[in-house]
Amino acid sequence: MTAFALDDPLERGPGLPRPGHLLRTAADSIPPSGLVLLAIVSVQLGAGFAKELFAALPPSAVVFLRIVMGAVIMGAVARPRLRGLSRRDWAVGLGFGVTLALMNLTFYEALARLPLGIAVAIEFLGPLGVAVAASRRRLDLLWVGLAGAGVLLLAPWGDSQTVSWIGIGFAMVAGACWAAYILLSAAAGGRFPGTTGLSFAMIVSAVVIAPVGVTTGGADLLQPELLLIGLGVGLLSSVIPYSLELQALRRMPKHVFGILMSVEPAVAALIGVLVLSEMLHAQQWAAIICIVAASLGSTRMRGSQK
Repeated sequence: MTAFALDDPLERGPGLPRPGHLLRTAADSIPPSGLVLLAIVSVQLGAGFAKELFAALPPSAVVFLRIVMGAVIMGAVARPRLRGLSRRDWAVGLGFGVTLALMNLTFYEALARLPLGIAVAIEFLGPLGVAVAASRRRLDLLWVGLAGAGVLLLAPWGDSQTVSWIGIGFAMVAGACWAAYILLSAAAGGRFPGTTGLSFAMIVSAVVIAPVGVTTGGADLLQPELLLIGLGVGLLSSVIPYSLELQALRRMPKHVFGILMSVEPAVAALIGVLVLSEMLHAQQWAAIICIVAASLGSTRMRGSQK
């Protein structure tokens, strides 16, 4: 799951990291469209490796590992300043962090019950809903209908062994949280300099998810191999894609960025096949294509109006 947003609220400030300097130098030689695609692949690979951990840890414990690792890295890279924050700043930052924790927890619970591509496709209804809500064009009803048709095609109307109603429910809650994440990231971007708003939110989310993650994971969380995989998941799912996306946003129009991000459910489905051996039926592929097309259509029409 990436930092998909309608604007670029998390633009980097002047005090950011030496590690990021190396990444920026390498990123300058890659076209911005390539950076976006690399970010998408990174996020979905992170989700694939996280799902492999479910054999050893429950989803809530895996979420805890991912968020803690990401928070430690982001906190070192963009240390948030707490002095001088108003009550409104605290409210936005805390809300951002709680939303981030719930978004990841519900997505991983969905991932435990659904193939990767299907979980991402349903979750993607969140940003699509934000995009459509910001528009008043009648044509957007077409995209809503197309996305709805995709969800209907994914629903386990018969005896499905790969899709469950509970999984779909978790994915929809994750999508709603993603929509809230987009709005709160914009609000945080106006109150915190650079990426410190995201760093603040990740630290808050780590604190929020800690009781559940530690309780369900127990002593297994201290196993070195699991900690190492958790570090990899944190890098692939958070630090690397956020950095790549911000670099891309500096060099390309935001609506083009949104169009490229729209292919994420399809990439997730491919990663699911290649990494997790999650074979999808023709109907499920058709559903994912419907949701991708709806997102592409909505984003493309917004860009054509600018």
